[in-house]
Amino acid sequence: MGVSEDKAAIRKAAFRARKAAFDLDAGGASGLLSSVLAGYRGVPLSGYMPIRSEIDPLPAMAEAAAHGPVGVPVIRAEGQPLVFSRWTPDAEMTEGPFGARVPAVEELMEPEIVIVPLVAFTRSGARLGYGGGFYDRTLDILRARRATLAIGFAYGAQEVPDMPIEPTDQPLDMIVTDAEVIEV
Repeated sequence: MGVSEDKAAIRKAAFRARKAAFDLDAGGASGLLSSVLAGYRGVPLSGYMPIRSEIDPLPAMAEAAAHGPVGVPVIRAEGQPLVFSRWTPDAEMTEGPFGARVPAVEELMEPEIVIVPLVAFTRSGARLGYGGGFYDRTLDILRARRATLAIGFAYGAQEVPDMPIEPTDQPLDMIVTDAEVIEV
């Protein structure tokens, strides 16, 4: 099997594990994320609007928004990096690409912390997403400008022992799960 096939197999199993964890979610994971973000009050950050069975960062994002700018990713086009639009808990939202909601009024911002959704992760900071490369391209650009902290947010059930890494894959600096904070 090649890297693409290996990643596809991992992705398929991880989607099942994520869905099972989502079905059992009692909503407490955001507290761990909030405690991590408390150490970065006022630093511009981006979260995400959860889709399907993704773990929900919105309570932590709302708490962070009381202390500084919070954005959400906006997909402009396939093969392009993400941009980030300012978000507040009461922002009017509209349907964006791939089913993720985006602010109806766009106000671009640049985060220094990016909360990254994922399908699977390793303890060493490898991340498997949906396969579009949006976060990899975006983190590469942001990290070329300044130190940018990438925090993976996931259920512990999404952890895998190993996965193939490609040169374009951007590592996570930390993973926050429903049970622990993993420093990479």
